[in-house]
Amino acid sequence: MKKNELSGKLVPAGKLVVIGGHENKNGRPETAMQKEGNDPLEVLEAVISLSGKSSPVIEVITTASGEHEESFSDYLKIFNRLGAAEVGHIFHHNRGEVLCDDLKERIERADLLFFTGGDQLKLTSIYGGTSFLYQIKERYVKGPVVIAGTSAGAMALSTPMIISGNKDNQQLVGAVRITTGFSLLKNICVDTHFVDRSRFVRMSQVIATNPGCIGIGIEEDTALIVEHGKDIKVIGSGVVIIIDGFHTKSSNVTEYDSGQCISIADLNVSILKDGAVWEIPALEPVFV
Repeated sequence: MKKNELSGKLVPAGKLVVIGGHENKNGRPETAMQKEGNDPLEVLEAVISLSGKSSPVIEVITTASGEHEESFSDYLKIFNRLGAAEVGHIFHHNRGEVLCDDLKERIERADLLFFTGGDQLKLTSIYGGTSFLYQIKERYVKGPVVIAGTSAGAMALSTPMIISGNKDNQQLVGAVRITTGFSLLKNICVDTHFVDRSRFVRMSQVIATNPGCIGIGIEEDTALIVEHGKDIKVIGSGVVIIIDGFHTKSSNVTEYDSGQCISIADLNVSILKDGAVWEIPALEPVFV
């Protein structure tokens, strides 16, 4: 952990891998989007290599999943194949279980903490405010750990965090609901399966209601590598879409009981592909 000399803010020593879901796990191209010559295991190989260990210790957290044993089995196979020394499984049915579960030693030993997909609200409602989450955040700030999440596990890393709104109702004002995520990416809203599930409008609603935040939509089998809390690199077979509302001049987001479609003027959009780099801007002033 160190301070940025210009901003005075603490720079996290850990790294994040934020995955858009459906990352390739079998070593074969899964979609027509897979680029010719692209390594089909690029995303998960990057997760392993970022740990800096040839045989890392991994904890897979499947609490978001409705099929946690099957989910763990899938990742156990691929992480073993990629050289993991040890792969542990963390799962909690409810908040009471985690409050009684001392996982500090396992968190300290892990080189990689991996949150699977499922329901992101399960993650925040079970882990929010617990010593388990505090210890994970402390490791991220102070030590060389990799924290990765895919699909719901990726969405939970951000704040604000989307919990509802789909392609059938996202165009209606007020149809998209948000809550507080884990805040490893503060003032960043992450959405996943972004192109495949047509989620551009729902992210735009989030940004219109929170114009001081940035929306990052990640397509399937695509990921962001985040270092120093702000430096981003895109990897994988799809695209990343960045939306900001810093210069929006008008919207109708306050008319949430009207039944109207959303209207927003002057959103700013960027599209990034594999290999692109981007820096998260300073979104808040530094108070000394």
